[in-house]
Amino acid sequence: MISPATIQQILGRLDILEVIGDFVKLKKRGTNYLGLCPFHNEKSPSFTVSPAKEIYKCFGCGRSGNTVSFIMEHEKYSYPEALKWLANKYGIEVEETFRTDEQKLQMLAADSLFIINDFAQKFFTHSLFETEEGRDIGLSYFKERGFREDIIRKFQLGYNPEARDSLTKEAVAKQYNTELLLKTGLVVNRNEQLMDNYRGRVIFPIHNHSGKVLGFGARILKTNDKAPKYINTPENEIYVKSKVLYGSYFARQAIDKANECLLVEGYTDVVSLHQAGIENVVASGGTSLTMDQLRLIRKYTDNLTIIYDGDNAGVKAALRGLDLALEEGLNVKLVLIPDKEDPDSYVNKVGAAAFAEFVQKNKKDFIFFQLEVALKDAAGDSQRKSEVVNQIAETISRVNKAEDFTRQQDYIKQCSEMLKIDEAGLHALVNKFIRDRISTQERKQPFEDTQPAPETPSFDDATFNLLFKDELQEKEVARMLLEYGSRKWNDEQTVAQHILEEMNDETLIDNQDVIRLFQLCRSIIDKDPSLLQPNQFIYSEDNRISTLVVSLLNTPYEQSDHWKREFSNNTGYQRSLFDQSYEGFIQLLTKERSEDLMGYLKIGEDHTLEAVTSALNYFKLRKVRRMLLENQQDLEKPHSPEQYRELLETHLYLKKMEMDLSRNLGTVIIR
Repeated sequence: MISPATIQQILGRLDILEVIGDFVKLKKRGTNYLGLCPFHNEKSPSFTVSPAKEIYKCFGCGRSGNTVSFIMEHEKYSYPEALKWLANKYGIEVEETFRTDEQKLQMLAADSLFIINDFAQKFFTHSLFETEEGRDIGLSYFKERGFREDIIRKFQLGYNPEARDSLTKEAVAKQYNTELLLKTGLVVNRNEQLMDNYRGRVIFPIHNHSGKVLGFGARILKTNDKAPKYINTPENEIYVKSKVLYGSYFARQAIDKANECLLVEGYTDVVSLHQAGIENVVASGGTSLTMDQLRLIRKYTDNLTIIYDGDNAGVKAALRGLDLALEEGLNVKLVLIPDKEDPDSYVNKVGAAAFAEFVQKNKKDFIFFQLEVALKDAAGDSQRKSEVVNQIAETISRVNKAEDFTRQQDYIKQCSEMLKIDEAGLHALVNKFIRDRISTQERKQPFEDTQPAPETPSFDDATFNLLFKDELQEKEVARMLLEYGSRKWNDEQTVAQHILEEMNDETLIDNQDVIRLFQLCRSIIDKDPSLLQPNQFIYSEDNRISTLVVSLLNTPYEQSDHWKREFSNNTGYQRSLFDQSYEGFIQLLTKERSEDLMGYLKIGEDHTLEAVTSALNYFKLRKVRRMLLENQQDLEKPHSPEQYRELLETHLYLKKMEMDLSRNLGTVIIR
């Protein structure tokens, strides 16, 4: 864990324009900066950065956040990884805390393995480009495969010399730990002598999603039936094969923009497609997909297209593990390369444009493809066909998320037609597999986890709106707390203290994130009211709080030069309106008195107290009307005379509160 002191040091150094400016070309517009959104394709800029509030917002795709969350979103990093990236940018030494000695040792071992791998990668690249043997053998091989030098350097490809211990000697000379060298797989112990494991091979470094080298794939160049074609890094603290996709570091942004991940088998397939300009591609290493790999893909996109060789082995490889992909909610398509080609050779044969067109035209849905292959294998055998029906029903049953219901029904309809069986029968079989899976899961859960949820009462739309859609008012009060909390309410209280005093009954607040924000504000104010600043929530480790605060402080509106010129210089008015939320503006307009609007804009007047009072009164009015409705529903039920009298008194009291609040607010419209 990164120490709190280091986190504060990082956050204190952040410049949102400097960080986002590394990825987006920004132009000043008013007090903010504007650019093309890096998260979706757009021609007109809608991506806005506010240096004053230290937040960004795209008004096209809706993504928003702070400096840290931008790095997390753009680079697909975890929170600690994003902090480390920023620390490296600003030259800050990261101090980490550890819960146990074991965790500390594991972290130290992992860091050491990364350091050794980085040394090895540089050694292999130097051997490839700077030694005669490397150029004559390794570089010649890559160029024969059609790889350009820029793409070789991009993927940090290398060569391990044929000599017995070239790498080993240099590693020992640099005093790298022998035990850790063996753990990386770079060095092996033969007859009590250390020697290179990858000698005479070209090297493909395998990067994690932040660009660090996890391990290596080493391909033999000599014709030798006894030696394996590839040797890969053994699993250790940093390299777990089932959690790695080759090329993910180089593909992550392209996958995000294309909203599609292309999956191939080998290292050279990835390199060749990248060279052709098709960058949203990763490799599985020829193994069946694991849940960890599928979840890595899901970080970037829901659309997976698998491109494998068209031979029988390629077909079988493509089908392995894909039921898991359906459970993860991925939309899986398959493309088989024709004429005994693989993606590497085929893209070099037909060119990038033709390859992309071929993939687009020949995508087949995984379930339909699986069914076609199975029916071809069954070849009229009734017993085999029965097995196919069960197999396809089980596969369809895995498409079982609520949002995929229509897709599942479409599969049932089309597969029943392909199988020439009754649609209702296939539907029943799919449901059986779903029930069986649920039953199996329930048997593994504690009893209390399997109890049915309590029945939820139903309401008409108007009642539901009044009862449950109070979030605009709650969030408006929360925004006032953040924007104006440090200002004085009176001689004894700040605005924040006044708001929290008025909002002390948390049972009246529906939004759990707003409740949490109020609790955090209370804890800060109890220590020192002057410490309450929006930035400390913008950079909260609690992503829900950070997201809430960014959304509250974001507005697409900004004072124009025309408004400044016309109202400030000529007529004695200035725009303070856009210091308020859009909802506050709408509420203001409903007062139906234009003088209220103009009075709100007078130069030199601070309307913070009126704005806060108005927001609190709107919140109270909403809650009073909610309680009135609930009380009315109670009155309609049978009661004793005493109970009925109490409910009636409550009704009259609430009606009086409603009238008082309405009178204070003027003409009010509640939707």
